[in-house]
Amino acid sequence: MNNSTKCPLLISACLLGTPCRYDGASKAMPAQTLELLQRSYHLIPVCPEELGGLPTPRMPSERVGDKVLMKTGKDVTEEYRKGAEISLRIALEAGCKIAVLKERSPSCGHGEIYDGTFSGTLVPGNGCTAELLLANGIQVLGESQVSEL
Repeated sequence: MNNSTKCPLLISACLLGTPCRYDGASKAMPAQTLELLQRSYHLIPVCPEELGGLPTPRMPSERVGDKVLMKTGKDVTEEYRKGAEISLRIALEAGCKIAVLKERSPSCGHGEIYDGTFSGTLVPGNGCTAELLLANGIQVLGESQVSEL
């Protein structure tokens, strides 16, 4: 099956092994999981933070209400919104109906994100990109939910 006959799947680039996380690392999924995804889907990688203009590495950020703040207190909401909008445009242009995104991220987290205190406390919520994708009819799964595909 070639890429043109596979369903497109938007996926966080860090889950594919791209070192684009805030700390300059990746969070690659197990090789077996990636192989299974690649057999059935045409993977469309995105890093909303980089697409929004933020460097790698960068200070960690967390959502605080409708804002996204770096640990230093710097407001990076606009960069996160821009990255979310570009990610949505990529998803729509590729025909993605589903996205697999990095859990707990202020961009990609779905259902649960860090609370903005940088203490590791999780609260119900979505990252900016996950929120925008959902609002536009794209199903969002975290990496631990890949088996649902």
